[in-house]
Parts: sequence; structure tokens; C-alpha cells
Amino acid sequence: MLSPDQQRLAHIRDYCDEIGKTISRYGASFEAFDQDPDYQRSVAFCILQIGELSGGLSAGFREQTAAQVQWGPIKGMRNLMAHSYGTMSRSIIWETAIHDIPALRDFCEQQLL
Repeated sequence: MLSPDQQRLAHIRDYCDEIGKTISRYGASFEAFDQDPDYQRSVAFCILQIGELSGGLSAGFREQTAAQVQWGPIKGMRNLMAHSYGTMSRSIIWETAIHDIPALRDFCEQQLL
């Protein structure tokens, strides 16, 4: 049985995978993302959920892995998305999805081995 932290990491990994599938479905270009509200909502929802899950990781785990993952900014991104009421920069969401999410997915996968 997985520990609570491992359970959260598995869910985070799954949301990372959902972002990857969404990018594959709609296309890996900012232009496609920028012009499609459904695409934007799908990616944003997954990032929001990742931030929510990361906030539930134990303090000890976050401390132990702080050199590998910046948990504070992940939770901060969630807070911005949840409270910005649709004014979050699409370019920031896109950059997060393209650059940060694959690295986070790899980290989670390594932790779950």
C-alpha cells in the first residue's frame, strides 16, 4: 500500500499525464492553446489540481525533496489560478505545461518506483 505522500504523487503524476494527453490532442503550439478556451481550461484545471495535491504532501517530504522540486511555487500557482478569476496569463500557464510539468511528472515517477 502506498503512503499518503506516494498516493498524492501518483495523483500528481496522473494530472501531469492528462496535461500531456491534452497537448497531444490539441497540438503543441501556444497559438492553438491561446485560441481555444477548452484547451486552456483543461490544462489549467490539471495545474490547479496538482497545486492542491502538492499542498497536502507532508512537510517532511517537501523538505526532503526541496532541492528537486519547488513545492512553494507549485502551490502558489494554484492559488493564483484559483483566485485570479480568469485573469491568469495564458503564456505562464503554457510555459508551465510545456516546461515544468514534464519534469514534475518524471520526479513523481521516480519517487513511485
